[in-house]
Amino acid sequence: QPDDRGLIGDVPVLRVTRRGPEALHFVPAALEPGVEVLLSLDWERRFDHMQQHSGQHLITAIAEQMFGFKTTSWELGRQRSLIELDTPSVTAEQVEALERSVNEKIRDRVPVTVRELEADDPDIETVRSRGLPDDHVGPVRIVDIEGIDSNMCCGTHVSNLSDLQVIKLLGTEKGKKNKTNLVFLAGNRVLKSIEQSHSTEKALTSLLKNGPGEHVEAVRRLQSSVKLLQKNNLNLLRDIAVLIARDFKSKPAPQQLFVLHRKEGDSEFMNIIANEIGTEETLLFLTVGDEKEAGLFLLAGPVEAVENLGPRVAELLGGKGAGKRGRFQGKASKMSRRGEVQALLEEFISYQSP
Repeated sequence: QPDDRGLIGDVPVLRVTRRGPEALHFVPAALEPGVEVLLSLDWERRFDHMQQHSGQHLITAIAEQMFGFKTTSWELGRQRSLIELDTPSVTAEQVEALERSVNEKIRDRVPVTVRELEADDPDIETVRSRGLPDDHVGPVRIVDIEGIDSNMCCGTHVSNLSDLQVIKLLGTEKGKKNKTNLVFLAGNRVLKSIEQSHSTEKALTSLLKNGPGEHVEAVRRLQSSVKLLQKNNLNLLRDIAVLIARDFKSKPAPQQLFVLHRKEGDSEFMNIIANEIGTEETLLFLTVGDEKEAGLFLLAGPVEAVENLGPRVAELLGGKGAGKRGRFQGKASKMSRRGEVQALLEEFISYQSP
């Protein structure tokens, strides 16, 4: 269970840990010894932990009684909690029956009490336990859910199951080998989850222009439309790439450098242009993506020129790349420096020319 937070006087408590029988409080400022202070507990945090922890005890006990599923560990998360059950699978019907049973116990207003026993008390052998820490000293704390469970525990709990309000089991997830994780919410977390789901539902209703029962089908239709549009867009980009290359090759005077940037292009778009133009004599510098920030680049041309210039082009564009056989391509983070790359290539060609 996570630690409590709050204030010592007006100094916030950042963390609390245990050292033997002592609780160590971490604070950002020194406290004057001997001064009386008011301790203020973050009750919302504490009560949330109480609801989740008592909820775990209840679910664990009923799961073992109903199905023989033993709890091997659990985790109190920030938004949801997990109980690791020692079973390779749990059916949907078992989850439903377990949820129904634990909520019946909540409606029965079963008391939850705490008692302390000496370490050598024989009653300790009758309670559920994972064992005491090696550095434990003093009495042993037992949390009892009347008629349901007795468990060795040092956590904070509600005084009656009615304080849990409700438990919602969100289903199961695959756990470690031959184990299953049961996901749950208790108390106020259930209300917050419903509120969040309702807000999402309202937003989707407004965007999709239909009722909640039609949301899933509406999203499926949108996904199909997007896939079709993406496919058509790719086909058009391929056609544009071929036309760009043919236009370049149709010019009467051959050019040694070809530079092009297209925002909506991709790697295939650049490679089609390079294939169509040919790289035996022409040096090509092609880029796609954002005009100033991140994108992709391709340097293609005579093998020796590309091997010499490729790493320098990547460095100028703030990116990384690799290549072989007259092609060097990669990702860039500084597309705004394309002009500097073009100047480098023009200088190279000028130097190479007779």
